[in-house]
Amino acid sequence: MNIIAWLVLGLLAGAIAKAIYPGSQGGGIIATIGLGILGAMLGGFLGQSLGFGGAGAASAGALSIPAVFFAVLGAILLIFIWGLVTRRAV
Repeated sequence: MNIIAWLVLGLLAGAIAKAIYPGSQGGGIIATIGLGILGAMLGGFLGQSLGFGGAGAASAGALSIPAVFFAVLGAILLIFIWGLVTRRAV
């Protein structure tokens, strides 16, 4: 069941992050889930590092409000970093 929780959290976080972040990021459902899962891991790590206890749930794949919040923040950060890495020189 933990894998299913990761997939649901990843899909939810990735979809919300793509909807919030301006511009077009491309990618399909698999890219959105992957982005959300990586965002959940990053958000959970950052939340725990900053001392937010509820953020640890994001790294465990739990479906809770703090987990989704930090997963979305992590996914937005990943979208931003990906945009910097793939930006083409004019």
